[in-house]
Amino acid sequence: VWVEGEITNLRAQASGHMYFSIKDERTQLSCVLFRGTRTPQRESIEDGQKVLLHGDLTVYEVRGQYQLIVQKMEFQGVGELQVRFEKLKEKLHAEGLFEQERKRPLPKYPQRIGVVTSLDAAALSDVLHVVRRRHPSLEIVIAASRVQGRGAERELALGVERLNRFAQEEEIDLILLTRGGGSLEDLWAFNEEILARAIAESVLPV
Repeated sequence: VWVEGEITNLRAQASGHMYFSIKDERTQLSCVLFRGTRTPQRESIEDGQKVLLHGDLTVYEVRGQYQLIVQKMEFQGVGELQVRFEKLKEKLHAEGLFEQERKRPLPKYPQRIGVVTSLDAAALSDVLHVVRRRHPSLEIVIAASRVQGRGAERELALGVERLNRFAQEEEIDLILLTRGGGSLEDLWAFNEEILARAIAESVLPV
């Protein structure tokens, strides 16, 4: 069944299982998300989020109550992730990270660029295709990184840092940080503070 509601009474166990209820204006339903169930942005799940759940409705015999065994979770509407994103933007804006004078001009005719993305990403194929068609002499240095999932934001930030170190020995004109489209959850690694700061500290334009 599919069930929609707001998460409440979230309890994350040391075992990795997560127990919570979802509620609406009239009622609530107990749910369990087992450790082995893959869910995007699992570490970001918290009370107050509006979610759409897919799973099996069972009876927890010890208490004689219905319980949803969650197999899939989708975040709904603005939700807590969007709220977190807006709060982070406000924080970094207050620190001046988005000021116009910080922005570095892009070279009009780059000769070598660094690309931070996944080797398996369709975005990389797109970049290479466009380069071969429009600027075949352009050299590309790739810093491989995952583009989604837990820890991807650290790999992306590290890719930016590695290319800056590489540029101390070999000239690079700019960095292209890229991936394909996806849901808010899929793209979340690009909204993390560690990556924003790596970009702000980059000597090379990104």
